[in-house]
Amino acid sequence: MAALSAAVVLPSQVSAAEASATTCGYASHYGIGDGYHGLTTANGERYNAYDLSTAHRSLPFGTKLRVTNQSNGKSVVVRVNDRGPFVHGRILDLSYGAFGQIAPPSQGETKICYSVI
Repeated sequence: MAALSAAVVLPSQVSAAEASATTCGYASHYGIGDGYHGLTTANGERYNAYDLSTAHRSLPFGTKLRVTNQSNGKSVVVRVNDRGPFVHGRILDLSYGAFGQIAPPSQGETKICYSVI
């Protein structure tokens, strides 16, 4: 996570393809024990690791996603408020709180699918 100067794009500006697609891959979590809790996110808010939020590389800030763990079917609704992940092979960096809703944080990463809601 890095504080970036970025234009705010409204969720209504999500393309039709992005809005109707389901994307699958790996998600991790951040915010506890890594120094990011309390720092400024890419959209300018203060990061709270316990909120239900996520970092995505390109979706507009404010976009809501339903994220489902593929191994247990648990899901959580999160809001894009940051940019990332910056680790190859991951498609979302969930907040610690959001990740904990769908998998044990000690797991580190999990296979998920998400869709824009």
